[in-house]
Amino acid sequence: MTILAWCVAWLLDFIIGDPQNWPHPVRWIGNLISAVQRVIRRYCHSGRALRIGGAVMWIVVVGLTWAVSWGVLALAESIHPWLGWVVEVWMIFTVLAGRCLAKAAQDVERPLRAGDLAQSREKLSWIVGRDTSQLQPQQINRAVVETVAENTVDGIIAPLFFLLLGGAPLAMAYKAVNTLDSMVGYKHEKYRAIGMVSARLDDVANFIPARLSWLLLGVAAFLCRKDGSRALQIGWRDRYNH
Repeated sequence: MTILAWCVAWLLDFIIGDPQNWPHPVRWIGNLISAVQRVIRRYCHSGRALRIGGAVMWIVVVGLTWAVSWGVLALAESIHPWLGWVVEVWMIFTVLAGRCLAKAAQDVERPLRAGDLAQSREKLSWIVGRDTSQLQPQQINRAVVETVAENTVDGIIAPLFFLLLGGAPLAMAYKAVNTLDSMVGYKHEKYRAIGMVSARLDDVANFIPARLSWLLLGVAAFLCRKDGSRALQIGWRDRYNH
């Protein structure tokens, strides 16, 4: 049943991706982060207090995400095993982002191939944090490759890794870790203190998945009849440059 749930969830992500109007746990996690962050900022003002508050926020958000996911799954299974199976499939489906990532890259690639730099830059700005207004085609291609590589870890490899370790609740907890980093894990003044723990623990969570991704992308290159050995060599050579 569990293996079947994983396969069905992967197929659902492959076929329908992440429809914008569907309910999604990551949005709920984001709302929780915003609410907890407001409370912490109300009472914590110094750098040290904000760092401690950021650690508390991480524990609350990640812990609550795991607990609620586990509780909902256990409740569904207690009502009926098939209901538990459906809930498990939905949870796994929501933590995967393969089709969404591919579509985002293709939305940049199509206008670039057609020579519409303005539209390509605009689509790129939706998926990267840098200023895209002056980027040239080679720079656009590089930015897309970089963001696809990074988000392959965040949106595919790492969720599957934690799914294998601890089932759907742990995969959901990882998405909370990743969402915390994406919302508060920045080095500029507003988030440097409150987001420090979230940024550091996201690095810890991705330590093994990132290295697995390097190996799996090398294997994928072999399977696609590309230069897999060169891909592995470049990954090893540049491993400290990221």
